[in-house]
Amino acid sequence: MRRPSPPAPAATPDVATVRAFNRFYTRRIGVLDDGLHHTPFSLAEARIVYELAQRGETTATALRDELHLDAGYLSRLLRSLAARGLLIQRRSTEDRRRTLLSLSASGRRAFAKLDSRASADVRALLDDIAPTARARVVAAMQAIQSELSPERAATPGATPSYSLRPHRAGDMGWIIHRQAVLYHQEYRWDEAYEALIARIMADFLDRFDPARERCWVAERDGAVVGAVFVVRHPERDGVAKLRLLYVEPAARGLGLGRRLVREVTEFARDVGYHTVTLWTNSVLTSARRIYEAEGYRLVHEEPHHSFGTDLVGQTWELAL
Repeated sequence: MRRPSPPAPAATPDVATVRAFNRFYTRRIGVLDDGLHHTPFSLAEARIVYELAQRGETTATALRDELHLDAGYLSRLLRSLAARGLLIQRRSTEDRRRTLLSLSASGRRAFAKLDSRASADVRALLDDIAPTARARVVAAMQAIQSELSPERAATPGATPSYSLRPHRAGDMGWIIHRQAVLYHQEYRWDEAYEALIARIMADFLDRFDPARERCWVAERDGAVVGAVFVVRHPERDGVAKLRLLYVEPAARGLGLGRRLVREVTEFARDVGYHTVTLWTNSVLTSARRIYEAEGYRLVHEEPHHSFGTDLVGQTWELAL
């Protein structure tokens, strides 16, 4: 008697979210329909036709490697395209063992129709979205493609690029939103934290002194992935405050947090501050490590109940 198979591990929330998105998106763009984009082509056939249109002339091996298709399955698809008069096959003059593949005139016309309909379908999909939401959707798709690209997976030690810039219109609302969401997800902090950072942002904009204060916004692939602020201490001359350091989960591990803290240090020293101070909480261990590495020392800590939970507040200072 065969033993029953052990139960599969329960899907984590992240796994469940990705699977749900895959089901939604494949249904939404019609890849489950009989013909992709209202053409006679299946999804696999359409991808082959697209690759042939882009490459001009190629081999079955190159198509198999690019599309990750089983060799037998690819052979059947190519025979079907050839039988429909869409594909030309010829022996290479340089190596008679190699067969070169290209689209016929009928194949090129079929690709033009497929490409036109694909663009029209995507345009219709985007036209249903408000402009601001459309920009977010496109940025999210770019982020997905970037993060899941084989090139990035093959070089885990590579450091993806990011850039720093000053704040501009719209940044503060986005940073408030992302910090409130992230700290709720990671630490279950409630709306009181959102209210606090909204007040901090409003004060920064109302009283901003570009000669003595600064905001750095980090971008990667067109998306905001982190930020930090430095402001004058309202009660201590010559002292700056580092405020609201945060890094998006997708950008952690790149050294971005250290870079943002270092920017604060260099700016504060350049404009004449003698000390930088900051307030944080003991649960933010990654941030605390960055502050310690930069040379900050813990000068005070005190338990408190804020943001719906018990915390230990800490004050750290850096002598410049």
